[in-house]
Amino acid sequence: MPRRQPDTTMNRSIAPALALALAMALASSPVAAAPVRAVEPVPAGMVLVRGGIYTPLYRSEKEPDGVRVPAFYLDATPVTNADFLAFVRANPAWRRGRARALFVDDGYLRHWPGALALAPGQARQPVVNVSWFAAMAYARWAGKRLPSVAEWERAASAGASGPDGRREAGYTRRILAWYSRPTPTALPYVGATARNFWGARDLHGLVWEWTSDFNSALMSTDSRGAGDQDGRLFCGAGATEATDALDYASFMRSAYRAGLEARYAVPNLGFRLARNVRAAR
Repeated sequence: MPRRQPDTTMNRSIAPALALALAMALASSPVAAAPVRAVEPVPAGMVLVRGGIYTPLYRSEKEPDGVRVPAFYLDATPVTNADFLAFVRANPAWRRGRARALFVDDGYLRHWPGALALAPGQARQPVVNVSWFAAMAYARWAGKRLPSVAEWERAASAGASGPDGRREAGYTRRILAWYSRPTPTALPYVGATARNFWGARDLHGLVWEWTSDFNSALMSTDSRGAGDQDGRLFCGAGATEATDALDYASFMRSAYRAGLEARYAVPNLGFRLARNVRAAR
């Protein structure tokens, strides 16, 4: 778990609200759509995740049971320190010490020995200590985008032999075992875990990952002083409102995301990128 735990009770000040709103307008999220047929090869370093249905952990009575996620491309592994170093070299405004406090906190890239230097072995490790704003900037520079929660969950729900890992023995147990372990001082190299059904690695077992809409279900008050509607979203009561009360791994991811702010730089939080599939006309 991260050295500084995100506050899972409240997101009172996604900083700054206006900048986040403008940035969110640029972020793509999946919408209900007919399946598409790709007319291009899978981009290098990415995998094709076929379209399907994502069932949100929480939904209102007016929302559908599931959301159709169109097919998309996803990076096979997270962005590395070497990748991000190339970005900050090309974009000096995002170097450590130069990035605006509006967009990063004081933990930004603190694991690097210098603003433009990596320690031995860091090049192939996933980049962490990067804010959502920095990840979004990197994505635009790379000509891609961050995946939405629905896309990330669609990709990460796959097991070794099918798109729904919950059907495979030990799938959930392995994820929860990783969540319970402290983050190692030296992170493994990207690609350390086995490929899943889509061909992606490290969605579980390496680092947590930013999504474009990580704050799409913000809580406005602390449950200890809230009315019934807000109170149902927290702790044990939250399970009674969930679509799958036994999906403990999803509860943990939901709580983690709810405690993040866009400028946070966390020692075990990185990201990978996605891209739309160009469809036949």
